[in-house]
Amino acid sequence: MASGKFEVYTDKAGKYRFRLKASNGQVIAVGEAYNSKSACLNGIESIKKNAPDAPVEEVSGE
Repeated sequence: MASGKFEVYTDKAGKYRFRLKASNGQVIAVGEAYNSKSACLNGIESIKKNAPDAPVEEVSGE
């Protein structure tokens, strides 16, 4: 079975962004705008490192 993947791209403003796609191609997360490709890749690595088992927390009023 195929796994999800991160895609790195530039937006209309020329900023670097990433999106996480599920194995079926559906976008399931989108990153913020970064000024450099290396900063964007660091954002991806941060997610991989810090959130593999992150709990889900429901917050009201947002």
